[in-house]
Amino acid sequence: MNISQAAEATHLPAKTIRYYEDIGLITPDRGANGYRSFSDTHIHQLTFLARARALGFPVEDCRSLLALWEDRKRASADVRKIAQEHLGAIETKITDLTAMRDTLRHLVKTCAGDDRPDCPILNSLSSSD
Repeated sequence: MNISQAAEATHLPAKTIRYYEDIGLITPDRGANGYRSFSDTHIHQLTFLARARALGFPVEDCRSLLALWEDRKRASADVRKIAQEHLGAIETKITDLTAMRDTLRHLVKTCAGDDRPDCPILNSLSSSD
């Protein structure tokens, strides 16, 4: 199948598929005319990558997960390690975002939001503390 058909089958933009090829995540076949040709295996790889990216895995983790998925002799411990590291990164982001939210919530609450120029939000942003 061609790239348009692969994009439709995987719900990925053709641009993303070309990017995955450029960085070596997938290697579609090439016809005599130079056009990409995607097999069922390529579609499975692309679908796998789309799902991994939807879970927020970075591209390099996707590369590792794809290699592990294709390796029938893999150790599930290797897969779990990648997933645990990613989960830790997500939990750190959640903690950081929660702190940001709480700080911003406090600043919004303390700002009068009226015609006066004094604003704790701007004061906080401009302080060097």
